[in-house]
Amino acid sequence: MTITITAFERSPDGGKGLARDTRVRWALEEVGQPYEVRLVSFAGMKAPDHLAIHPFGQIPTYEEGSLALFETGAIVFHLAEQHAGLLPGDRDARARAITWIFAALNTVEPPILDLTTAKIFEGDKPWSDARLPLVMDRVRARLDKLSAHLGAADWLDGAFSAGDLLMVSVLLRLRMSGILDEYPNLAAYVARGEARPAYIRSFAAQLAINAPSDG
Repeated sequence: MTITITAFERSPDGGKGLARDTRVRWALEEVGQPYEVRLVSFAGMKAPDHLAIHPFGQIPTYEEGSLALFETGAIVFHLAEQHAGLLPGDRDARARAITWIFAALNTVEPPILDLTTAKIFEGDKPWSDARLPLVMDRVRARLDKLSAHLGAADWLDGAFSAGDLLMVSVLLRLRMSGILDEYPNLAAYVARGEARPAYIRSFAAQLAINAPSDG
């Protein structure tokens, strides 16, 4: 059965790989599954046919036969369970990798998204200058612990897993802020993720949609 995912018709990040469809593309590339992409406009995301798949009118979505999924973490977890390459075979190691999936999305990403909101959507508010350092400190509090756990290891728990895929994707959002550079082992960790052939292919596919046309 053909796998179809949805992606922005024109990504707000201009193809920097931050849109969440890149995470799903990366997972599909890691497990060697071909897929098709249906591009959706911002108006199209609120249309009834899209809302029938994603009740909150966002991307990405995942369709395979009668199965329709939304939420990036759920899609990546599904792929990791169905195909070899993103979860260890050992029971305990598998459980730990799944824990890192949740940690990336539930513990590390929220303060990072708050920082994005503070910079992009609240930068013109009179209280922005006072709030921003507090938000950045909350991000650093998470990175302090993550950096200490990672140490000099290549990946979070032995071999690369879906937990690393999502953690690297989350940390990529910090690159423009400069905070990631304060943690050399985390910056190197992200660079290792970006160097994986599967990531390179997924990034190129997302960038191709957003590249300026010659015409």
